Amino acid sequence: MFKTLCCCCILSFSQIGFVFADQALNKESINKTGSDKIKSIVVKPFTAKYTILHKSDPVGTGTRQLKRIDNDILEYSYHTDIEWLIFSDSREEVSTVSLTGNHVTPNHYTFKREGTGRDKEKAWQYDIVNKTATDLKKKRTINVDFPDNIQDKLSYHLQHRINLIANPKQKHFVYPVISTSGSIKNYVYQYEGEEEIILPYGLVKTIKLKREVIEKKRVTYAWFAPELDYLLVKLYQTKGGTEQFEVQLNSVTID
Repeated sequence: MFKTLCCCCILSFSQIGFVFADQALNKESINKTGSDKIKSIVVKPFTAKYTILHKSDPVGTGTRQLKRIDNDILEYSYHTDIEWLIFSDSREEVSTVSLTGNHVTPNHYTFKREGTGRDKEKAWQYDIVNKTATDLKKKRTINVDFPDNIQDKLSYHLQHRINLIANPKQKHFVYPVISTSGSIKNYVYQYEGEEEIILPYGLVKTIKLKREVIEKKRVTYAWFAPELDYLLVKLYQTKGGTEQFEVQLNSVTID
């Protein structure tokens, strides 16, 4: 049971974003090329703090952060700490990406987990142009036929939020995501409607999205706030019809 709580909390908090997107507070700028107008999303660095709950009881905290490393290089990360009865878990996931226009390209991805049970650490380097992915821990390089808009397990969050800002009326999202084993799977999200919710952050108007993984009987809901430029403000996940966890926004700052 301890293992189930940890895995579900961290998995969805990282993936949505989840398993969606949640990135910095942004604004739009218009770039003109001849007679064409291309909307380019300017992403501002941010830090967002969350509370992780299990059956309405706080069991941990989470932080999402976006940093600008260079003009077109960004670092997106999350960190979670869970303490529940005799169980403890600390995880960090970091994705370094290139941002060209409104397109996110993953360059480097790391994952680290410590606490009760077996520790884990992953590190991958991606070369999209030459179609290779390098497992830095196992020191092996594999050839990958990357589809358009390929993302790693965290970078798609940033791409998702940019997509929401650029096209807020979009109802269906599909992201090809490369796993830490090198396989690629589509992450699919569907619009579920609008809701006004109360969080530690305050009263927020949101749009609600859903991701369902049928083979694992897992359903994850994510709420994004248009007034915060579609920042992720809440997550809720069930598995086999049983509540697994909830994540709620406490605060957000522009760095």
